[in-house]
Amino acid sequence: MTDLVTWAELGGLLAAAGGAVYARHAHPAAYWSMVGLPLTVIRLLASYSSTMDACGLTVEPSRWRALAVRATTRREIRPVPPRRGVIRPTTTGLRMRLRLAPGQEPADLAASTERLRHAWGVHAVHVRDIKPGVVELRLVGFDVLRKVRMPRRLDGGPLRIPVALREDATAFVRDYRAVPHELVLGATLSGKSMYLRNLLTGLAAQPVALVGIDCKRGVELAPFAPRLSALATDPDQAAELLPVLVKEMEDRYDLIKARQGIAPDTPEQLITSDIWGLPEDERPAPIVLFIDEVAELFLVATRKEEERRDEMVTQLIRLAQLGRAAGIHLEVCGQRFGAELGKGATMLRAQLTGRVCHRVNDEASAKMALGDIAPEAVLAACAIAPELPGLAVVGDTSGGWSRIRTPYLSLADAAATCRAAADLTPDVPALDPFRPYVPPMPVEASGPLATTQPATE
Repeated sequence: MTDLVTWAELGGLLAAAGGAVYARHAHPAAYWSMVGLPLTVIRLLASYSSTMDACGLTVEPSRWRALAVRATTRREIRPVPPRRGVIRPTTTGLRMRLRLAPGQEPADLAASTERLRHAWGVHAVHVRDIKPGVVELRLVGFDVLRKVRMPRRLDGGPLRIPVALREDATAFVRDYRAVPHELVLGATLSGKSMYLRNLLTGLAAQPVALVGIDCKRGVELAPFAPRLSALATDPDQAAELLPVLVKEMEDRYDLIKARQGIAPDTPEQLITSDIWGLPEDERPAPIVLFIDEVAELFLVATRKEEERRDEMVTQLIRLAQLGRAAGIHLEVCGQRFGAELGKGATMLRAQLTGRVCHRVNDEASAKMALGDIAPEAVLAACAIAPELPGLAVVGDTSGGWSRIRTPYLSLADAAATCRAAADLTPDVPALDPFRPYVPPMPVEASGPLATTQPATE
């Protein structure tokens, strides 16, 4: 009987260990909540001071503190680590705030994140500056980009679209008010289209005019036709559409100038330099222009096509330079975007503040996207594996960068979302000639059709 109990206990332990190993790989969020979080908290509390000291994140105590310690405890005076706040568990890790010791800065902690990660046995450690002297340490328990699950609470709003998940388990929000134009690069099957798909469906629920230029005969953007205000499917149509957008931009500037030329006694809050300062009943709808495979607009074979290309590039540069105040934003996508495309390519790229780089075929393409704003991110972009579609490196003009991954969204679901939001398409009369044709939905019969009967005499 004793042997049976022993074998049963051993079998239970082996089953629990096997279940933990399986959950860690198949269900990392559940494993973290049940096993990883308690162990990490215990490890952090037990080794906090010694870990900070080993990482060089301690300073000598003040003179008054040293005198107080000698007078009360007569123990050895030890270096002081940053003061730790309350530990806040999350579904993906934990957070805690640290008050930096005198003489420290957030960069000191940021330089030691890799050592802290190994010391506390977590997947990653990120540092965020809260206010002078206070930083937030965010510990991530597992690889949140392996299987993307967007946070429940998303910081959305007008022209603010949560489109991907960052590696620190926060949402990457595409904010057109803060970053008016963006360049998205990526090789075939890198996830570039998935990023575009999530962005389109997020904007479809807002009163925003969506305009598309898809020189692949519309195969990428045509499924969203019910929600598009205009669509060009080849360079010839794009050459007709872009001047209309430039004219629309100029008309909006005339509207803004008319608002500025009001009486001198008008309060300052009623004077504006962009459409967002206009009264809501006078404010035109924002326009977001999506360009898929931008290189197709630059490629030419004849002299006539070269003249058309120069005109289109000039209009795109004008939209990128002046469109923000008029509420016109650019989302430029392609596999490669550099000076070899022709005149004006580098100038246009310089106007695209936001940069998203998916997996690329060569290092030069990554440098085109990130080299001029975040050189450290180029190597991270080159290291993206083919088996992780949707993974990208996003950078901004401040030099910061991070890894993101877009959640999977099927084309059918995205098209259904745009079809359901078709009534939100704003009225922009200038774009009506370019409105894509949407075939009517077939009506299913509710019952069997009645058979005709021969006429009786």
